[in-house]
Amino acid sequence: MIVVMGATGAIGSALLKRLIELGVPTRALSRTPEKLQMRIGEEAASMVEVAAAEASDPGSLRRAFAGANQLFLSLSNSPSQVELETSMIRIAAEAGIQHIVKISSPAYDEKAPVAVAGWHQEIERALSESGMKSTVLRPYAFMQNLLRFAPTIQTQHVFFGTMGETACNFIDCRDIADVAAEALTDPEKAGHVYTLTGSRVFSYPQIASKLSELLDRPITYINKDSEALRRDLMEYGKMPEWLASHVVEIQAMSVAIPEKPTDDVERVLGRAPRNLDAFLHEQIELFR
Repeated sequence: MIVVMGATGAIGSALLKRLIELGVPTRALSRTPEKLQMRIGEEAASMVEVAAAEASDPGSLRRAFAGANQLFLSLSNSPSQVELETSMIRIAAEAGIQHIVKISSPAYDEKAPVAVAGWHQEIERALSESGMKSTVLRPYAFMQNLLRFAPTIQTQHVFFGTMGETACNFIDCRDIADVAAEALTDPEKAGHVYTLTGSRVFSYPQIASKLSELLDRPITYINKDSEALRRDLMEYGKMPEWLASHVVEIQAMSVAIPEKPTDDVERVLGRAPRNLDAFLHEQIELFR
C-alpha cells in the first residue's frame, strides 16, 4: 500500500492519477477527503482509499499510515515545514513504513543561500537518519509556476522577475510525478537522489518571446531589482513575507549559480522530459 501525502497538490494529484493508471493500491490523504473523493471520480474510487489526515495531527497520521509500506511525502513549503515533515518521518517509521519518496528542492548552496532549500536539507538529514529507505526528488522550477504570471500578461502584456537574461531549468510537475511513481513501483529505481529538470534551460526573455508568438501580441519581460520585486509580491501578489523572499532568493540563486539540465528524468522514465513549448501551448488560453 502506497500512502500519498499531498494528494491535492500539483505533483501529488498527477502521481495519484499515474498510480490509478498502474492499478497500484493507494491511500490518498486529505484534510477534506470528501472533496478529494469527488475529484477522483466514481470510476477510480474503487481503486483508491481516501482518508482524512492532517500533517499537524499525529493521531490522524498514525491511522493513515497503518498497514502501508511506502509514503509519498510532499507538503507545501512553509515556515513549519521542518517541524511537520520530521514529525511525519518519525511517525512513518514507527508505523512500519519502509520507503519514503520525498519532494525536496535543489541542493542548498552557501554561494546563494535559499532558506527553503536549507529547510529541505534538514529534513533530508532526518530522513537519512531514520533507517528507512528513501528516494529524494530535487526538482527545479515548476513549469506550472509560470501560470502565476497570467494576470499581468492578460491585463498588461508583461511579467516581472529579477533574473535578467539568465537561463534556468524548468520541469513539468507531471514528470516529477512520473519519476515518483517509478520510484514507488520499481525497487531498482528507489533509494536514490534525483535532480529533476527539463531537457533545456530558458530565460524569461525567451519565454516572453514564446508567449508573444503563441498569443500573437507582444509580451514583455521586465527585470526588477530584488527589493522591488519582493515588495510587489507582498503588496500585489498578497504573498506572506517568507514566500516573497523565497521567490527572490531562488531567482538570485539562478543568477549566481549557472543551471544546466540533468538527464535524471530520461534515465528513470526512458523518455525525454515534457518540453516547455508543449506546456505553454497546452496552457495558452490561461494567458489570454
